[in-house]
Amino acid sequence: MKHWFLWFILGILSCAAGFLALINPFAATLTAELLTAYSFIAVGVLMFLFAFQSQGWGARIWLILIGVLFATAGINLVAKPLEGILTLTAITAAMMIAIGLFRLVIAFSPIASGVRWIVSLAGVISLALGIMIFANFPESSVYILGVFLAIELLSNGVSLIFLALDQRKGTTA
Repeated sequence: MKHWFLWFILGILSCAAGFLALINPFAATLTAELLTAYSFIAVGVLMFLFAFQSQGWGARIWLILIGVLFATAGINLVAKPLEGILTLTAITAAMMIAIGLFRLVIAFSPIASGVRWIVSLAGVISLALGIMIFANFPESSVYILGVFLAIELLSNGVSLIFLALDQRKGTTA
């Protein structure tokens, strides 16, 4: 990779953002909620626009309805961010529980026979996190999305730093 240093800098910035999110998890939670809201609005507008490029009225109507639904959800999240945080936290907890249960089912199927223990562990962790979020709901809403965002930013930053350093070795060899 010719520009390994740019990836390195991006990794450092991502780690710094992750640490900032850990320092103020409520601000990070609000940021995550607003990013979700604006993403929903963008997806809704794009789906609405793509509807007019679709063949047939059936597809157009569905795309328009889904686009309006996404845009409306996004606008609602922007208009009521604190309620949006509660909703997104509940959805996150429910998804963690569902993913945990799904992983446990997969762990005991023939598909995962060689890695049953790691898939089981991942399932138990997801399940436990979802239950912990619900056990402290609505208080957990104040910080959980921000903590998840911080972990993602830190994970992303570390992986980018290691990728950049590995690519740097490749350019000098």
